[in-house]
Amino acid sequence: MEEGVMEKDYKEISLIKFQEKFQTEEDCQKRLVELRWPDGFICPRCKGRDYYDLPKRHLYQCKGCGYQVSITSGTVMHGTRTSFLKWFWAIFLMSTDKRGISALALSKKIEVSYWVAWTMLQKIRRGMRSRDSKYKLSGVIEIDDAFFGGTKEGGDKRGRGSSKTPVIVEASTSGKGISYAKMTVVDRVDGDTVKEIVKADVKEGHIVKSDGFNSYTVVKEEGYEHHKEIMKGRKAHTVLKWVHILISNAKAFIQGTFHGVDKKHLQAYLDEFCYRFNRRWSENLLFDRLVSACVSSPGIVFSELTK
Repeated sequence: MEEGVMEKDYKEISLIKFQEKFQTEEDCQKRLVELRWPDGFICPRCKGRDYYDLPKRHLYQCKGCGYQVSITSGTVMHGTRTSFLKWFWAIFLMSTDKRGISALALSKKIEVSYWVAWTMLQKIRRGMRSRDSKYKLSGVIEIDDAFFGGTKEGGDKRGRGSSKTPVIVEASTSGKGISYAKMTVVDRVDGDTVKEIVKADVKEGHIVKSDGFNSYTVVKEEGYEHHKEIMKGRKAHTVLKWVHILISNAKAFIQGTFHGVDKKHLQAYLDEFCYRFNRRWSENLLFDRLVSACVSSPGIVFSELTK
């Protein structure tokens, strides 16, 4: 469940319905306003409800105090020079292809430069991350580390001697499979790192299941019930079945569409994978969910994306 957020009445939308509903800038702007102010405009300064619409500048001006509010402020589209219609197409294309879409492919489909397309996709991924950060894992949580990227010669277990990027992977599980997943890029897999991630991601008092690696023993100190599965000759995927299926799928997603990514941007692509995975039972609602996530996510500038 999403902590502190009411579930919205998301709507299904097909390609035909999308084309019918969002034909102009005004159509897209209307939907953005509906999502920002579902109960009607409220001035953030004086709480007034009467306003002037300044459509050419994408602004609302409060009649009471004169304060001007950008329709895109506080959203991933803040400060954009790209049309709302192209933003909506980018979100639609990204949400309807389970393999994801590359910046090169998007740039060709909506007729923008490669870097504009790349920036749009990264900002949408930030919206995905923001929305999923509101969820906490519960039940039996399998946790393990995985390594993404290339390897050096002589690499051995747990990534030692490797150029791969370590990732902590968590999955809420039941006897039937995974309900919800999170993945976090880390510098190292040690006790302090594991403790910080589990405290942020897992509800107190729930069960954390890991292999026998010492770094995971700290979860018991934080009040979680820790189930440690010793390998003893068993293969990893038999000890932590669900989390290893998740890792395999994530690697296939990144390699298949994006042909690998560097450490600096790996977290964003894992955020996209987890967002899709966590909503795999409602793919037909994904566009509406993702527009909503992009509207409720704080804006971010290009320089922050390229750090």
